[in-house]
Amino acid sequence: MSAEDLEKYETEMELTLYKEYRDIVAQFSYVVETERRFYLANSVDVAPRNADGEVYFEVRMSDAWVWDMYRPARFVKNVRVVTFKDVNIEELDTPDLRLPETDTFGG
Repeated sequence: MSAEDLEKYETEMELTLYKEYRDIVAQFSYVVETERRFYLANSVDVAPRNADGEVYFEVRMSDAWVWDMYRPARFVKNVRVVTFKDVNIEELDTPDLRLPETDTFGG
């Protein structure tokens, strides 16, 4: 496989991953970013820990989706991440009313 073929393959995989993300993001309540991964989750708990003066974070998520194009299964029931780096958690806005994407009113 040439370098060009590999780059084309990775570009196609990233596009497929983005489309999957776009289709499922509304099913989740939180976006979680760590130094290594990006997650969507419906439950998140972050606990600071201290071991010998070193502070780290234990992040537990359930009902999660992992942004990783090399994973064959991106939906995960439970995730535990231990990190010494920053963790960013954002609650997603869930609109009460969603309009259909296609014109179903016959106009």
